[in-house]
Amino acid sequence: MTDCLFCKIAAGDIPCNAIASNERALAFHDINPVAPVHFLVIPKRHIVNVADIGEEHQQDMAACLELVRDAARKIGVEATGYRVITNNGRDGGQEVMHLHFHVLGGKRLGWP
Repeated sequence: MTDCLFCKIAAGDIPCNAIASNERALAFHDINPVAPVHFLVIPKRHIVNVADIGEEHQQDMAACLELVRDAARKIGVEATGYRVITNNGRDGGQEVMHLHFHVLGGKRLGWP
Protein backbone atom coordinates (compact mmCIF):
# COMPACT_ATOMS: atom_id res chain seq x y z
CA MET A 1 0.00 0.00 0.00
CA THR A 2 1.67 3.19 -1.15
CA ASP A 3 0.15 5.67 1.32
CA CYS A 4 0.51 3.55 4.47
CA LEU A 5 2.92 4.97 7.04
CA PHE A 6 3.90 1.58 8.43
CA CYS A 7 4.39 0.08 4.95
CA LYS A 8 6.81 2.94 4.25
CA ILE A 9 8.63 2.26 7.52
CA ALA A 10 8.81 -1.48 6.77
CA ALA A 11 10.18 -0.72 3.30
CA GLY A 12 12.84 1.59 4.74
CA ASP A 13 11.42 4.67 3.02
CA ILE A 14 10.79 6.35 6.39
CA PRO A 15 13.43 5.92 9.10
CA CYS A 16 12.61 4.44 12.49
CA ASN A 17 14.47 3.61 15.66
CA ALA A 18 14.55 -0.14 14.98
CA ILE A 19 15.06 -2.70 17.71
CA ALA A 20 14.95 -5.92 15.71
CA SER A 21 13.51 -7.43 12.58
CA ASN A 22 13.05 -10.72 10.84
CA GLU A 23 11.94 -11.68 7.36
CA ARG A 24 8.27 -10.85 8.00
CA ALA A 25 8.17 -8.31 10.86
CA LEU A 26 9.82 -5.20 12.29
CA ALA A 27 10.08 -3.90 15.87
CA PHE A 28 10.79 -0.24 16.53
CA HIS A 29 10.44 2.33 19.29
CA ASP A 30 7.16 4.27 19.42
CA ILE A 31 7.63 7.98 18.72
CA ASN A 32 5.08 8.88 21.44
CA PRO A 33 5.79 6.42 24.26
CA VAL A 34 3.25 5.99 27.06
CA ALA A 35 5.49 3.80 29.23
CA PRO A 36 9.24 3.61 29.94
CA VAL A 37 9.38 0.83 27.34
CA HIS A 38 7.03 1.27 24.39
CA PHE A 39 7.74 -0.26 21.04
CA LEU A 40 5.70 -1.43 18.08
CA VAL A 41 5.84 -4.67 16.14
CA ILE A 42 4.40 -4.64 12.63
CA PRO A 43 4.10 -7.23 9.91
CA LYS A 44 6.05 -6.12 6.85
CA ARG A 45 3.11 -7.17 4.68
CA HIS A 46 0.13 -4.81 4.82
CA ILE A 47 -2.69 -6.18 6.97
CA VAL A 48 -5.26 -3.66 8.18
CA ASN A 49 -6.07 -5.20 11.56
CA VAL A 50 -7.00 -8.44 13.32
CA ALA A 51 -10.29 -8.62 11.40
CA ASP A 52 -8.30 -8.92 8.16
CA ILE A 53 -6.02 -11.76 9.28
CA GLY A 54 -6.54 -14.77 7.05
CA GLU A 55 -5.04 -18.21 6.77
CA GLU A 56 -2.43 -16.75 4.40
CA HIS A 57 -1.12 -14.57 7.26
CA GLN A 58 -0.19 -17.35 9.69
CA GLN A 59 3.54 -16.97 9.11
CA ASP A 60 3.29 -13.18 9.43
CA MET A 61 1.54 -13.47 12.79
CA ALA A 62 4.01 -16.05 14.08
CA ALA A 63 6.88 -13.78 13.01
CA CYS A 64 5.30 -10.80 14.81
CA LEU A 65 4.88 -12.70 18.06
CA GLU A 66 8.40 -14.10 17.85
CA LEU A 67 9.65 -10.55 17.38
CA VAL A 68 7.62 -9.34 20.39
CA ARG A 69 9.46 -11.96 22.45
CA ASP A 70 12.88 -11.26 20.93
CA ALA A 71 12.62 -7.45 21.19
CA ALA A 72 11.33 -7.66 24.79
CA ARG A 73 14.33 -9.82 25.63
CA LYS A 74 16.71 -7.40 23.88
CA ILE A 75 15.19 -4.33 25.62
CA GLY A 76 15.34 -6.09 29.01
CA VAL A 77 11.68 -6.46 30.01
CA GLU A 78 11.36 -10.20 29.44
CA ALA A 79 11.97 -11.05 33.10
CA THR A 80 9.82 -8.29 34.64
CA GLY A 81 6.93 -8.53 32.18
CA TYR A 82 5.25 -6.48 29.51
CA ARG A 83 1.87 -5.96 27.88
CA VAL A 84 1.03 -6.57 24.22
CA ILE A 85 -1.89 -4.56 22.82
CA THR A 86 -3.44 -4.19 19.41
CA ASN A 87 -6.19 -1.71 18.62
CA ASN A 88 -8.74 -2.66 15.98
CA GLY A 89 -10.74 -0.09 14.05
CA ARG A 90 -11.53 3.51 14.91
CA ASP A 91 -13.67 2.68 17.96
CA GLY A 92 -10.87 0.42 19.22
CA GLY A 93 -8.40 3.29 19.04
CA GLN A 94 -6.55 2.26 15.88
CA GLU A 95 -4.93 5.34 14.34
CA VAL A 96 -2.72 3.73 11.68
CA MET A 97 -4.65 1.26 9.55
CA HIS A 98 -1.83 -1.28 9.43
CA LEU A 99 -1.86 -4.05 12.03
CA HIS A 100 0.57 -3.28 14.83
CA PHE A 101 1.24 -4.49 18.33
CA HIS A 102 2.15 -2.06 21.09
CA VAL A 103 4.55 -3.57 23.64
CA LEU A 104 4.58 -1.71 26.96
CA GLY A 105 6.79 -2.33 29.96
CA GLY A 106 9.45 -0.95 32.23
CA LYS A 107 7.03 -0.33 35.11
CA ARG A 108 4.07 -1.97 36.80
CA LEU A 109 1.14 -1.34 34.46
CA GLY A 110 -2.37 -0.61 35.67
CA TRP A 111 -5.58 -1.65 34.00
CA PRO A 112 -8.31 0.82 33.12
